[in-house]
Amino acid sequence: MSEKILITSALLYANGSLHPGHIAGAYLPADCYARYQRLQKKDVLYVSGSDEYGFAITLNAELAKKSPQEYVDHFHNQNLKLFEKLDFSFDNYSRTTWKGHKKIVQEFFLDLLKNGYIEEKVENHLFSEKENKFLADRYVLGTCPKCGYENARGDECTKCGATYDSNDLKNPKSKVSLTPLTLKPTKHWYLRFDKFKEKLVSWLDNKNNWKQNVLNFILPYIKDLKPRSITRDSNWGVPLPIENAEGKVLYVWFDAPIGYISACMEWAEKIGDPEKWKDYWLDPKTKLVHFIGKDNIPFHTIFFPAMIMGQNKPYKLADDVPANEFLMLEGKQFSKSENWYIDIDKFLKKYTVDEFRYYLMANAPENSDADFSYKDFQMRVNSELVGKFGNFIHRTLTFAKNKCFGKQPKVHDLDQIDKKFLNQMTVLVNEISCAYENFHLRKVTQLIMELSQLGNVYFDAKKPWVSSKSEATFQDMYNTIGLSIECIKRLALVSCPVIPKTSQTIWNLIGFNDELAKQEWNEINRSEMVAGQILQEPKILFKKIEDEEIEKDIMSLKEENNFKDQIKYDDFAKLDMRVGQILKVEKVEKSERLLLLEVDIGTEKRQIVSGLAKAFSIEDLLGKKVIVLVNLKPTKIMGIESQGMIIAGGESDDDVELPFFSDLSPGAEVS
Repeated sequence: MSEKILITSALLYANGSLHPGHIAGAYLPADCYARYQRLQKKDVLYVSGSDEYGFAITLNAELAKKSPQEYVDHFHNQNLKLFEKLDFSFDNYSRTTWKGHKKIVQEFFLDLLKNGYIEEKVENHLFSEKENKFLADRYVLGTCPKCGYENARGDECTKCGATYDSNDLKNPKSKVSLTPLTLKPTKHWYLRFDKFKEKLVSWLDNKNNWKQNVLNFILPYIKDLKPRSITRDSNWGVPLPIENAEGKVLYVWFDAPIGYISACMEWAEKIGDPEKWKDYWLDPKTKLVHFIGKDNIPFHTIFFPAMIMGQNKPYKLADDVPANEFLMLEGKQFSKSENWYIDIDKFLKKYTVDEFRYYLMANAPENSDADFSYKDFQMRVNSELVGKFGNFIHRTLTFAKNKCFGKQPKVHDLDQIDKKFLNQMTVLVNEISCAYENFHLRKVTQLIMELSQLGNVYFDAKKPWVSSKSEATFQDMYNTIGLSIECIKRLALVSCPVIPKTSQTIWNLIGFNDELAKQEWNEINRSEMVAGQILQEPKILFKKIEDEEIEKDIMSLKEENNFKDQIKYDDFAKLDMRVGQILKVEKVEKSERLLLLEVDIGTEKRQIVSGLAKAFSIEDLLGKKVIVLVNLKPTKIMGIESQGMIIAGGESDDDVELPFFSDLSPGAEVS
């Protein structure tokens, strides 16, 4: 009976579009691993899905004027189509709003409650009188208790990086209405993670083979484990299955990892065997591997394992958690709001899926952050996929067509170079297998290129164009081409998990009509090509990417990021920026975003209309010293003359930051 391997990729938050950073971190490594293990004839079940609850969903759904369900439906369907386009081989791509998810999540809660791991507490939480509800961290803004930054988020300061409880914020206000918040008592349920410390440490004792970045993170984390709230006040989420808990739902971090189990339950229902999921989750012999990004390490190595340890059913604990680091784009973080991202649909209209997959794995952020660079992408495609991999295959098959009648030659009477080549092929294929087993995808791509280059070097050393000129050396020529096609067969095999479409094309080119992905790794590696097997017409596998194409991509990225034309220093010197102190603030009638400010700029007072109403309250701005562009020609906004501009930055109207001054006087120059 073959080994069962249960593979998961982190559930993707249904709050935005899939980007290359997601793919390189938690999804493509898992897909390659699943495809490899299927070639090894292991019993593989690979699942993922959309994480669809949480307050960020409700907040953004409100802003988009959609219901939460409509909002997550859009992104779930959009991302599922992208995964399909990228040739992902999920056995099931599920979602946490499917009907079966709620039941298993509630069972988890009830088992933990009955086993004494959950306690309820009445504590003060931030409440909005205007909205008549308790607000989650994501709905809250205020002054950072650590650095004093006045537009800090509910649980994290974007300026100093501090994390804290939202109750510790000074001057807390609603992110939606910008009205002040008060503390009111409310009941919540807490999971006693502190009771799992010893069990977690014991479980981790034999995990020395895990990636060091994972172990370095979790061992100190366990020492400081405390009870953690698992409920929130909302009507969007999995409701608590107990009395006197109306309006309470389970926190999204609690329900999301249980989505791996419910995804397998849904898969079992789809194949007509509803109990089949138990063969994986309740069998201790199953190998469970979670592929995640580094931001998910605590949830998959501490919180979810503890939740499983508190269950009455013997659910499988993870055998490995190969967490990857982050992928950047041209040195900066991917950001849709700042237009610093790659539209995958547009990208795949210019380049192939396999070029994209190969580059992400060749540049995988396995042990440190990596960078997606258009120039590096071009180099990898041109030098490796075209120059080494594609060149060897095309030159060999073209020679076979012209000199071997388009058939696999019969190989015998090998010389020392031939035998050495066969041995080196075997060694490299075994090394590639080992790299797949140990999640070293970058090494896989390096070794695939080594195998390609080995073929090129062998071909050049044997000089078949010379041995083809004399009948006395025909057999040497046949041996060279025959063994080169053996190398091509192995290249198709070892590259199949990474570039599945291209590897299938190669498989067909050397005369096979079945599906490569359903073959057996060891059988292909051991077997020999059959003499006389008819080869297909050679074709170009990858095309060179020209400089002008990449330059267009780079320019397009910069243009979409709203970089403006370069200016001379003299142009900048024309701007007259001064410190201005805000004396009065009032809302502009019939506008949700505009405020009318009276600002002292030293020599006079100006009235300025500014779009700050969604990010700041009147109290936030009174008395503050800001940067004012004073030589901007006056203009009318909603019928009110604005005599300057407040300099601010932000991703949206409700997420604006202002630079404030403390020591400079009104009228001081800013340069």
